[in-house]
Amino acid sequence: MKIDFIELRHIRMRLVAPFETSFGVELDRDCVILILRGEGLTGWGECVAGMSPGYSYETTMTAWHVLTDFFVPAIVGSEIVTVEDLRDRLRVFKGHPLARAGLEMAFWDLLAQAAGKPLATALGGVRKTVPVGVSVGIQKDAELLVDTIGQFIDQGYDRIKIKIKPGRDVDDVQAVRRAFPDLKLQVDANSAYTIEDATSIEALDDYDLLLIEQPLAEDDLIDHSRLQARLKTAICLDESILSVRHARQAVEIDACRIINIKPGRVGGLSEAMAIHNLCLESNIPVWCGGMLETGIGRASNVAIASLPGFTLPGDISASDRYYVEDIADPPFVLNPDSTLDVPTKPGLGVEVLGDRLDRVTLRREAFRA
Repeated sequence: MKIDFIELRHIRMRLVAPFETSFGVELDRDCVILILRGEGLTGWGECVAGMSPGYSYETTMTAWHVLTDFFVPAIVGSEIVTVEDLRDRLRVFKGHPLARAGLEMAFWDLLAQAAGKPLATALGGVRKTVPVGVSVGIQKDAELLVDTIGQFIDQGYDRIKIKIKPGRDVDDVQAVRRAFPDLKLQVDANSAYTIEDATSIEALDDYDLLLIEQPLAEDDLIDHSRLQARLKTAICLDESILSVRHARQAVEIDACRIINIKPGRVGGLSEAMAIHNLCLESNIPVWCGGMLETGIGRASNVAIASLPGFTLPGDISASDRYYVEDIADPPFVLNPDSTLDVPTKPGLGVEVLGDRLDRVTLRREAFRA
């Protein structure tokens, strides 16, 4: 397939409500939307890098630079047959997995459309619906946190993840558990702790959590292994897993017992599938994390979450969880059993609405063969 046109859009969308993690508070979400055209088809991708280097060193600005100056020129005008061909062309460059993943997503969309298959089928998905939960940011106090969670439970979500950080952990979890004793509950620290904080983390062992996500540094496996040995609750790694190699090492030293697979974090759907396959063979449960995606990235997440190893609810959520008006149609709607439907149309299975995309576009750049 010859890639004869690539366009980048830097967009900004207002969130339904502020979203606070240990990194800070987000009111708006920035990302880069990628458009690839070849053989009369249009593929869509989403680079999930935000404005601040909190979750990752990559930002919208660095992704724009790397894409426009390196990745896109290496692709546009080229004949690319497989995703591995695409990956080979980018292998000369180091780093920037979020930018890679956005470009690869758009190419996967093109390939699946050309084959007349839904993306989920092209990836090897086996489910028609995927279980999902909702991620709740740090609230003003425990009372508001409980109230917010209650609203999501009323909407139909049966698994809740709450963000924690030092000083906003045990008391919050205790309040939530008292209010909802049977709730599927997990916590996410986003690397806010050190091994010296182990006592605080160990205190969470008493609250029947599904998992404790990424308590320690993003570049650490060894201390996570030491901490996991002290906990009965499973540690789930997110930021520490950047490739199938990291996943293998984490499993070998028992640094975690669950892995959160974010295609953006690991450089794309192909590497995400490799991690999934490794974990499936190793009996390690996985689930799909979220990065406040638009309907484009959400469709990709739902597709990969349909693979057989994704046995835990993902942070995918319905479209209206984050945006009043999304840029893709149809919106993802929560089913009564806390699942989302897997799109069945070829490719991502959603239509990008040009007028809405234009309204949120801050800048754009096109490249032609």
